[in-house]
This record gives sequence, C-alpha cells and structure tokens, in this order.
Amino acid sequence: MRILTCNIRFGSADDGEDSWPLRRDLCARVIHTQDADIICFQEMQADQHAWLCAQLEGYAAYAMTDQPAGTTPQNAIYYRQARYRQISAGGYWLSRTPHVPGTKSWGSDCVRLANWVLLQDAQYGISLRVVNTHFDHIGQLAREQQASLIVEDAQAYAPAFPQLLTGDLNCDTRNPAIAILRAGGWRDSYAAVHGDDDPGCTYHGFMGESFPSDLGKIDWIMARGQLEVRDAWIVRDSRDGRYPSDHYFVGADIAL
Repeated sequence: MRILTCNIRFGSADDGEDSWPLRRDLCARVIHTQDADIICFQEMQADQHAWLCAQLEGYAAYAMTDQPAGTTPQNAIYYRQARYRQISAGGYWLSRTPHVPGTKSWGSDCVRLANWVLLQDAQYGISLRVVNTHFDHIGQLAREQQASLIVEDAQAYAPAFPQLLTGDLNCDTRNPAIAILRAGGWRDSYAAVHGDDDPGCTYHGFMGESFPSDLGKIDWIMARGQLEVRDAWIVRDSRDGRYPSDHYFVGADIAL
C-alpha cells in the first residue's frame, strides 16, 4: 500500500501568488501522481476539504475539527473505498485532558489533536490503524508530551498490530520528541530505507531548495507492528517555480 502525508497549508493564509486558489490544481495533480491508497492531511480547512473530496473520487475521508463545534477539519485521512472498509474511527486532543475538545497543555501555542481510522483490507481481511497528527510548532515541552500521548495510545494495541503514524511533527530527527516516539515502538519509514541521514527540511515556505534552514525532515510516516517498509521518498514536485504547499509531501510504500 502507498501512504502519503501532506501538510497543505491552510487555505485562508495570505500567501499572494501561492494562495490556495492559485495552487489547488497543482496540489491535486501532485497528489494524483502519487496514486496513494491512504492520504493524510494537516492544516485542512472546510473549503479545501470539500474541493479535494470532489477531486479525489473513490476515496472516503474521516476528518476532525480542532475546536468544539468547529467547522475546520484540521486533520483528515482519505482512503480508497475499493480497498478498505472502515471499522472504526476516532481522535483525541494532545493535552492533559485528551477527551475534552479544544484543549491544549504544556505551553502548546495551538490546539493540537490526533485522529485515527481503523481499516480492514477488503482483499485480505487484515486490519490496519492509521493515526494522523500535527505537533505544536512552538512549545518543545508540548511536542515531547504530545509524542508521549501518541505512544501511550498506540500501546493499547498488541505490539504486532499494524499501525501507521503520519503528520507534521514540527521537529526533525535530532529532537527529543522523535526519540520518545522511537523508544515507544515507532519506526521511521524514511530511515528504514535510506538510513539515519536526514534528507533536509520538508518545510520550505514555498521556496523549494532555496529555503535557508538547517532544520531537517519534519513531516513523517512512521510504522509500528507487523509492517514492512519497501520504499520512502520526499515529493519535491513543482511547476514553473511554484509548489503545491509550503511543505514537501512525504510518501512510503509499506506491506502488511
């Protein structure tokens, strides 16, 4: 199966020539080119969600808003309906009170959450859990505690149970939050194929390779349980110097 994680940059941002209406066709084209079975989005807004649902025929979606009674589906998971049947779905907030909508803790600048779907492969009957998240961009303690919550949640399942973790973690491989995830049983798909050398920043501010930063890969696809990583890559597609988002998308081929 092919997995894709995409921070698509919220559509209401004042991005000038890189605003959502001017890049959405490119964004959809790049996503179609990847031909993924599961696509996980961060920074989704309602108009983007509606538009992409129309573009991605054959996919079902499960999204969560960050605020009580909100209308912004911040985290969304799309999956091929022909291949997967949704068994269950849910989510929680990355805070001391994860069951209380809209809560944040540990100096987190923004409300952060994780949503998940439990899918069953239609051909083989094997179940797979996909968790999609977005860690805070400011608070280091918040990122570490958010990572600990992800680990605690995943450990409710048997060690061999197949699980995927996707998202913008706002930290690279040197960050203690990543060490917490790894110690908790999560394996980086990119490192499984390419080793521990960091491929460079996946956030580029619509500047591509010219973006000045020593930050490494902050967009992740991680695996846990009986999953084998076959390939992993950074999607650096552009057109006429324009990019589908201010982040590179990240993909992986993974076998149950």
